[in-house]
Parts: sequence; C-alpha cells; structure tokens
Amino acid sequence: MIRIFAKEFNSYLNSLIAYLVISVFLTGIGLLLWVFPETSVLQYGFADMSTLFTMAPYVFIFLIPAITMKSFAEEKKMGTLELLLTKPLTDWGIVLGKFFASFALTLVALIPTAIYYFSIYQLGNPVGNVDTAGVIGSYIGLSLLAAVFCSFGICASTLTTNQIVSFILAAFFCFIFYTGFDSLAALAGNDSLLVKQWGVLYHYEALSKGLIDSRDVIYFISVTGLALLCAKTVIGSRQWA
Repeated sequence: MIRIFAKEFNSYLNSLIAYLVISVFLTGIGLLLWVFPETSVLQYGFADMSTLFTMAPYVFIFLIPAITMKSFAEEKKMGTLELLLTKPLTDWGIVLGKFFASFALTLVALIPTAIYYFSIYQLGNPVGNVDTAGVIGSYIGLSLLAAVFCSFGICASTLTTNQIVSFILAAFFCFIFYTGFDSLAALAGNDSLLVKQWGVLYHYEALSKGLIDSRDVIYFISVTGLALLCAKTVIGSRQWA
C-alpha cells in the first residue's frame, strides 16, 4: 500500500492536478469568505467561519472527483492495471494506496485554510472571540467528509475506463449522499429525522457544533469503508470493459 500511495501522491505533485486543485479551492473559499458581500465574514459583524464549512463541501463535490477520476479509469484504459495486478500487491493495498493518496492531497489543500482561522481570531472583539470548539469539530467533519468523497471517487473510477464518466459518477454520488437524503426527508413526514440520519449532511452538521460524537465518526468511517469495499470488489472481479 505504501508503494502505491507514494506513486500516486508523487504523480499528483508531478502534474498540474495538485496545484490546480489547491489553487482553485483556496481561491474560491477565499473569495467567498472575504470578498463576496453575500458570504463575506467582514459583512457579518461576527467572527465565525461558517462560510468556509458551509461552502467547502460543495466545492469538494467537484474538486475531489477531479482528483480521483483517473485513479483506476486511466490505468484500465492504458492497460497498466493488469500489469499492476501481477505485482506482489493485494487488491486492498492498491485500493487503499490510491484512496489515501487522494485523501492526503485533499488535506494538503485544506491545511492552508488555518490562516483564515487565525485571521478571524485576530478580528474578533475581543481578540479570540471565536467558537474554537466548533471550528475544530468542523475541521474534523470536513476531513471525514473528504474521506467519504474520496472513497466515492475511487469507487466510481473502478466502474469505467472513461475519466469523464468517472468524474460525473463520483460527483453524482457525492451530491446525492450529501444533500439527497435531506431532500427525501421533506417527503418522509414523521420519519424525516430517520431519513436525514442516513445522509452525510446530518452527521457533518452535528460535528460542526463542536461535539465529537462517536456515532457520527463511525458513520463516516462506515460509508467510506463500504465505498472502498465496492471498489475492491470490482477490481477483484478482474472484469472491466
């Protein structure tokens, strides 16, 4: 797994993908947080980072599939996956190596946003008047959300040899799991809360309150594991177009 992780992560760094993803993410969030009047923290009069944690998942819905779309799709199209499978590597090692490489790149893009926290911390009146527990919980939630989206992207990439199709499938999975269950909850009547609990957004919002509940963490880990199990099953079948 370590060999696959190093190979994949270095391939990101040796191409424009890593720098493009980081630049687009930081620029987009920076504009939303500081420039656009509808979402700017400077217009609120309150020192909080809700804009970052509200908008970042929607940015991730498109950026993470862009990272993962070539993980297996390109390997299958170029015929290099068969060669990779002949090496002394397990299917889990290949899947996890590619997953952790994409997840690590997403975390690298997320780390510089700590500058926004320290800036808002200094802008508080008095200085430091920020819900730090909520910020920490939101970062944990956003990291776990990124893991789920990366697993969806890896799974989608195993289903096709076309990178564009992989991107569309991954973005669809991410969007449905993030907002779809909340939309279904509106139709569920008395069972609306139960339906919401199946979706990512419910657990993400719970973590954003600063209370780290093991049930929310287990949910994210379980969904990530199921998506990776799907990817491993597809690779293990050795059947693809």
